[in-house]
Amino acid sequence: MRRLVAFLVLLLVFLAIVDRVAVTGVQKEIATQATAQYDLETPPEVTILGIPFLTQAIAGRYDEVKVAAGPMSLNGVRLSGVDFTLYGVTAPLQDLLFHQERVEIRAERVKGTVVVPLETLNRRAPHGIKVGVDGDALTVSGEINVLGQKVPVKGDLKIKATEGELRFTPGEITVGGGIPVPQPEKFVTYRIPIKNLPFNLKVTDVTVVPQGIRISGEATDVPLRG
Repeated sequence: MRRLVAFLVLLLVFLAIVDRVAVTGVQKEIATQATAQYDLETPPEVTILGIPFLTQAIAGRYDEVKVAAGPMSLNGVRLSGVDFTLYGVTAPLQDLLFHQERVEIRAERVKGTVVVPLETLNRRAPHGIKVGVDGDALTVSGEINVLGQKVPVKGDLKIKATEGELRFTPGEITVGGGIPVPQPEKFVTYRIPIKNLPFNLKVTDVTVVPQGIRISGEATDVPLRG
């Protein structure tokens, strides 16, 4: 009986080691394929959730995979906080480990977020205008040129996600003493392109966060390779 117990303990330890070794290899391969498919600057950090991993690997389907891509540039726009969750990732284990050149990897569904940081918002803003965050709203301050004179202004900024871009338009813009600026859109309006998000994400929501603007998106039937 003692020998049987000792054998079972050793078997469990062996399976646990194999489980962790296998998951490391598959995570690395998914990161490599995602980097190539979506032209990421560096391989993302990939974490396959769920234990035991081998049960998912044998089935060739991984329920949930976290992908942290890190900062990246897209269409000349610097982004941060680039994180994705892939659901229902299908990939044969044997191909992943031994036949990378022919493996087909797909995700049934992807949800993700990217952040357009304040640094990027200010770099793209009209000359003389500074963008900030106040709670859940964007603010603007700075100077505009009116009839050849620089005038200090402040106000708020509205965001609208359109096809392939974020459009920023002013709310109420005032000069010193609270006097409204007529036709403020002539001075503050600008755009930032957000085309071709990784994993083919389609924008579902745009919110203001302390770091800038967080863009949320979703996609279905997403290829990582194949």
